[in-house]
Amino acid sequence: MSVSSHLEELKRKHDNLSSQVEAEQRAPGSSDFDIAEMKKQKLKIKEEIERLSV
Repeated sequence: MSVSSHLEELKRKHDNLSSQVEAEQRAPGSSDFDIAEMKKQKLKIKEEIERLSV
């Protein structure tokens, strides 16, 4: 897998997680723990994107 295709995949995953976090935050009875875990995953992906973009 080339770096550019890997970056695209990471960006897609980040966008999907953003959508999931937003949906969970709007849903009644959503788990704060689940939201926090998704946000941690998003941050790890963002850091990986930044690391590979340099």
